[in-house]
Amino acid sequence: MTDTAIISKIWNLAGVLRDDGVSYGDYLEQITYLLFLKMADELNKPPYNKGLKFPRLKDVEGKEIEDAEFCNWETLVGKRGAELEAFYNQLLRSLSTEKGMLGQIFTKSQNKIQDPAKLKRVINLIDQEQWSLMGADIKGRIYEGLLEKNAEDTKSGAGQYFTPRPLIKTMVKCMQPAPMKTIADPACGTGGFFLAAYDWIAENHALDRDEKEFLKKETFHGNEIVANTRRLCLMNMYLQNIGEIDGDTFISPNDALISDDGNRFDYVLTNPPFGKKSSMTITNSQGELEKEDLSYNRQDFWETTSNKQLNFLQHIKSMLKVTGQAAVVLPDNVLFEGGAGEEIRKQLMKTTELHTILRLPTGVFYAHGVKANVLFFENRPASKEAQTKEVWFYDYRTNVHHTLKKKPMTSADLEEFVKLYNPENRHKRTETWNEENPNGRWRKFNYEEILARDKTNLDIFWLKDKSLSDLDNLPDPDVLANEIIESIESGLNSFKEIMGTINGGEEK
Repeated sequence: MTDTAIISKIWNLAGVLRDDGVSYGDYLEQITYLLFLKMADELNKPPYNKGLKFPRLKDVEGKEIEDAEFCNWETLVGKRGAELEAFYNQLLRSLSTEKGMLGQIFTKSQNKIQDPAKLKRVINLIDQEQWSLMGADIKGRIYEGLLEKNAEDTKSGAGQYFTPRPLIKTMVKCMQPAPMKTIADPACGTGGFFLAAYDWIAENHALDRDEKEFLKKETFHGNEIVANTRRLCLMNMYLQNIGEIDGDTFISPNDALISDDGNRFDYVLTNPPFGKKSSMTITNSQGELEKEDLSYNRQDFWETTSNKQLNFLQHIKSMLKVTGQAAVVLPDNVLFEGGAGEEIRKQLMKTTELHTILRLPTGVFYAHGVKANVLFFENRPASKEAQTKEVWFYDYRTNVHHTLKKKPMTSADLEEFVKLYNPENRHKRTETWNEENPNGRWRKFNYEEILARDKTNLDIFWLKDKSLSDLDNLPDPDVLANEIIESIESGLNSFKEIMGTINGGEEK
């Protein structure tokens, strides 16, 4: 059966469960638990014979019950009806107390499929395939396909953890990560950047045994504070042959912004979560829940601010080795916000070589109303002179129209940018913009020009919006409608932030 057929088969069952109130996200979660158990069972049999140990059912204190049944696939697949439901609930609770990747996969796990007959159908569906015999690329495509379908369910909010794969692949293609180097993502979501970097390294280098081992066990390091998303990330990576079932997890559940753990990395590839402010929910003196702005008091930060995006940018700078490289998706406000934002931009250009900014179009993210950019920069040793000499801009926003379903952005759409970026030697670049070609999308500005701009504003554009002057060249009505929705939602988000400031907390 092809990977497309398997995705379709697995996803069709989601429609059945949807009628019982099981969301796509909950369904994907159950698939993850069951797939993990099935693959572990396969690895314990010939020709693998890995000898993976699974505990017996545990009591409420987390201690194994003597002579109780084992928490494994072989036991689960033999259950039916009410007995199946009871055993599955106990199994999930028992495995959540284990250490390493096993415990992380089952952290806070719950059975969301209350009908034992339908749970049995899902188990049988997983049991029909020999997952360990499939290539890592096939398993990866199947799971990535499920993750993308889940992200399309905009009501669940899962889209904020899923960065469009064409964008991720483009960023990796520009960075060209090398073997035996470390790669980090402080907000790794479902692991898209890790998988793309893994594929790039594996496909573009003839790896020896040590390099393969390093790639599998030591290359990747991430943070993801949402337990469900962290679980999906671990499973996504394991299916691509990254990590071990019985090994330590390389995805931390801690908030990356809380402190500097001292680790330094060769590359940081990330798309920090959308939402401008960091906040925490507290109970006030009247017993009411309210949100309070959260500022991180970090000695390594240039500025103290509650702006989550600016904090991530400062944290990423701290994470880099002396010559480490970063590619980061950030919203427009990071480029023009005054106060702390201005000082952070100045410090970033002084201490790193901020060499490239890719302006992204609307309609490419599952979260509406997002106007974002990719910042590429390279860390540098301390110096009296600013390390940034010039910043190259590629405007892939003006007069560009994409929608998620009818006209999604593809890797081919960004090929020109990669070519102009010139990853083989980015110090040899040629502008496509000049006075004779004012519509060129590739243009550089030197450090002095940027510093002279009001608030050191990096939100630079020069192309004319054709829709404002040429009514015959308007995009299709559905594209136009989506852009209007994007603009309205972006405006609403801005108003919510203003209201949050006025009311002393962030509005929801």
